[in-house]
Amino acid sequence: MTDGAGEVVTAVTAALLVVGDEILSGRTKDKNIGHVAENLTLAGIDLREVRIVPDVEEEIVAAVNALRARYTYVFTTGGIGPTHDDITADCVAKAFGVPIAVDERAVAMMLERHKREDLNEARLRMARIPKGASLVDNPISRAPGFRLENVVVMAGVPAIMQAMLDNVLPTLTKGIPVTSQTIDASGVPEGLYAAGLQTIAARHPSLSIGSYPSFGPSGFTNQIVVRGRDLDAVARARAEIGAHIEELRARKA
Repeated sequence: MTDGAGEVVTAVTAALLVVGDEILSGRTKDKNIGHVAENLTLAGIDLREVRIVPDVEEEIVAAVNALRARYTYVFTTGGIGPTHDDITADCVAKAFGVPIAVDERAVAMMLERHKREDLNEARLRMARIPKGASLVDNPISRAPGFRLENVVVMAGVPAIMQAMLDNVLPTLTKGIPVTSQTIDASGVPEGLYAAGLQTIAARHPSLSIGSYPSFGPSGFTNQIVVRGRDLDAVARARAEIGAHIEELRARKA
């Protein structure tokens, strides 16, 4: 695949770093992971890892450094508000070894919502941006996120995070979107089709093939999902799996 300049790029990968004691304690139920995963997938960016860390400087810094070295992009959510425990911006600055200070670009954005005399010390914490970072627009509350090299820092509030992600996605290198097809294997236990599914998966190493059972009022249902970037390969694997399931159903009949 190529980027916008025609340069050949490998798979575009990402990690999501969720920051916050409230997530780990269960007080706040995360609503961002699924949204980020879905939108990155649509953009052809593979979300390979999600990591949740507390509001502890050394853990945030270590996670940022580990993830930014491993993936094309790192997205963070949480910890960029006005209170003392909002330390994500400081930790990202420390991870990159750059200073952080009130950024007049961020102040100008916040003045669209607040009077200058209302920008007290707490609110100005949200205008502190690491040196060298570009801003990520926040059309809702105006306090921006930012991007420093391959790390994109966003708010934890879902509506604000979603708006920030919408604004930053067009600026990123995209991959080829993944397509998926689903085979309904209900009525055929996983134990019966597991061996055949493994054989089919081995013939299609470029694809992701998974079996997903669930339990509802009518009992167990099984779905097999084939995912990949090669539409023809996905279709071939789907046909093979469908034939395998129908053969097993015929044996049971």
